[in-house]
Amino acid sequence: MGESRPVYQRIADDLRQRIDEGRLAVGARIPSRAQLKRTYGASDQTVDRAVRVLKSAGYVSGQFGRGVFVSDRVPIGALLRSTDTVDSPLAARVTVPAHGPADEPQLAWEAVSATAVAPAPIAERLRITAGERVMRTAYEYLADRRPLQLATSWEPLALTEGTDVVFPERGPYARRGVRGRFAAIGIRVVEARERIGSRPATTPEAEALGCTPGQCVTSVERTHYDADGRPVETSDTVLLGDRWRLEYEISFGR
Repeated sequence: MGESRPVYQRIADDLRQRIDEGRLAVGARIPSRAQLKRTYGASDQTVDRAVRVLKSAGYVSGQFGRGVFVSDRVPIGALLRSTDTVDSPLAARVTVPAHGPADEPQLAWEAVSATAVAPAPIAERLRITAGERVMRTAYEYLADRRPLQLATSWEPLALTEGTDVVFPERGPYARRGVRGRFAAIGIRVVEARERIGSRPATTPEAEALGCTPGQCVTSVERTHYDADGRPVETSDTVLLGDRWRLEYEISFGR
């Protein structure tokens, strides 16, 4: 039987196999466009399309003026999802190199809060009217000052404005999580629900995470509810799908 795959797909598959098998190591430059054209009898457009496929999958990345190089795809760590950790949009366990404490990454996270109007999808999740005012907080989870995860949280200002918890990461209740903060204003949070999905990275996300626009990212959509079933906070967490694992801790009690 003849080869039925398009030439661009055959090029991408062959290079992917060489990377998976270690014949092209992390940091190695892949064959140039001219080399691939000669090997496969392909055009510039066909070779470029094959390389775009590998970039979108996170296998390679381009360096301006130098070429295209094999990317590091070893998992960075695990995103923890449990009763104790889900309260934060950035609960994670980062894989630490085994070479000693000097090589351990410096972990930190940053947050910026500002008032905003709720876009329609967020308003639907919070069961408020589109355009109502919310507190929007953008988070970055950093290792050695490099963003590893992004998250955005929204809270209705109708619940928090004028209180000590209006800014999630400022004031006397900073960094106490959604449950601790809302408890301080008499709202008992009893449940969180999550939806896990995957989608292409947007250009701003790709720039922040150091990947290619369109590369697959994992998204975690989470919403907290009070005792009356009212949504009080919702958030989106985004991380590279090929560099993180989701880790769940499920307790059945004692």
